Amino acid sequence: MQKSKITMLAAVLAVAASAQSVQAFEIGGANGWKFSTDGFLNVFATYESVGRRPVGVIGGEIGGDQTGTGESQQQFRVRTGLLPVGVGLNIQSPTTNGVDYAVRLGLYPQVQNNGGSRTDLSPNIDFREINMTATGAFGQVLAGRAINLYQAKNILTDMTLFGAGVIGPVNNGPTMGHIGYGYLYPNFGAQIRYTTPDMNGFKVAFSVNDTNDIGAATIRNVPRLESEISYAKDFSGGKFQGWVSGLYQQASFSSAQTVTVPVTLNPDGSITPEHTVAAVRPGGHVTSVGGAGGVQLDVGGLQLLTSCYGGKALGMLGMQGADALSADGRERTNWGFLNQATYKVTPVVKLGVNYGQSRAELAGNDTELNIQKQQAAVVAVTYNVNPFVQIIGEYTWAQDRWFNGATQDANIGAIGTFIYW
Repeated sequence: MQKSKITMLAAVLAVAASAQSVQAFEIGGANGWKFSTDGFLNVFATYESVGRRPVGVIGGEIGGDQTGTGESQQQFRVRTGLLPVGVGLNIQSPTTNGVDYAVRLGLYPQVQNNGGSRTDLSPNIDFREINMTATGAFGQVLAGRAINLYQAKNILTDMTLFGAGVIGPVNNGPTMGHIGYGYLYPNFGAQIRYTTPDMNGFKVAFSVNDTNDIGAATIRNVPRLESEISYAKDFSGGKFQGWVSGLYQQASFSSAQTVTVPVTLNPDGSITPEHTVAAVRPGGHVTSVGGAGGVQLDVGGLQLLTSCYGGKALGMLGMQGADALSADGRERTNWGFLNQATYKVTPVVKLGVNYGQSRAELAGNDTELNIQKQQAAVVAVTYNVNPFVQIIGEYTWAQDRWFNGATQDANIGAIGTFIYW
C-alpha cells in the first residue's frame, strides 16, 4: 500500500474536502456537478485475555468483566478494528466565483453484532460526517458534523488507527486503539470551522462547536471552542509535520439541591430502586481546558512520532466524559502521551511499535480507589498485498492502574485486513 494512500484515507476522517482527492468512483461532470464515493472496509479476528478486575476500584477502560463477578476473561471476536467500515458520499458543485462547494455524508457501520446472542443483530451505524464546505483562495469554511480539531491529529497519526490496539468494553463499536491509552477520543461533532489557506506549510483552524456535558455539569450556555495550528514540509528524502491544538468550554451544575436516581439493574442481578441524592455543587460551574501537540518525521523508510496532551476536566477516554470530574464536581487534571516508530523493511512490509499513557490526578473527594494510569504498548506488522488491500497483525499489552497500586492487565492478539477505494 502506498504511504500516500494511507495518509489521504486518514485525512478523509478529518476533513470533508479531502474526499475529493481520494475518490474512487466519480459520476457526472458534464454540467459541472460531480458525485463520488470513497471508503474502506476492515475485518479483524481478535483474541484478548483480560485479568481479574480489582475489587471496589473506580474507572478503568480495559473492560473484560462481562459477568460482573470480577473474574478474568478470555474472548474471541470477529469485528472491526479501531476504524469502523467507512463509506463516504461526496457531491461537488461547479466552481462558482472562485469557490468550490461540496457536501459530504460519511456512514461508518460495524461488521459485528452487539453481543454473544445470535439474535442480537444490532451493529452500530454511525453517521460521523454530514457537512458542507466552501473552499477558495480564502481557505475553507466547513459547517456540519466532522471530526473535532482538538487531538484529531493525535489519533490520526497513531498506527493502530489501521489496526485494533486495546479492545475495550464496547461490543457493537470499534476497538479503542490508544484511545484512553495515549490520547483522548476527539469525537465527531457539529461545528462551524474556518481553516486558512496553506501559508508556506502553516495552516490555522478555528471552530465553534456544539457543547458537551462536562461530567455532571449539564447546563451548557457557553460555546465550546477548538483550534489547531499545523505545519508540514517535504524535504529531500523525507517529510515533517508538527501541530498544536486546544479546547475551551464551561458548563454549569443545576441549582436544584437534590437529584432523582432512576431504578438501576446492578451487575449481580439485584435492583436498586429509584431514590433521591444530594446534588453536586448546586449552581456551580466547571471549566474544561486542554492543549495537545505532536511532531512526526519521515526519513527514508523510518517514521518517528511523539504526541501528547494535557489539561483539566478532559476525562480518560472520550472528551469531557463522566470521569472528567471527581464525585463532588471538581476538575481533574488529565495528561498523556504516545511515542511511536515504524520502519518499512521492504516496499510492502512495515514494522511498527508504540507505547502510550493516559493519566489522571486526584481532585476533590477522590480516593486511592480512583484510576491513576492507563498504558498500552503495541507491536504491529503490515503487509501490502496490492495498492488497495493490506493485512495487519498486532500484539497489544495494556494495563489499568489505580492509586492504591492495584492493576488489571490485558494481552490482545489481532489479525485483520483492509480494502480501500
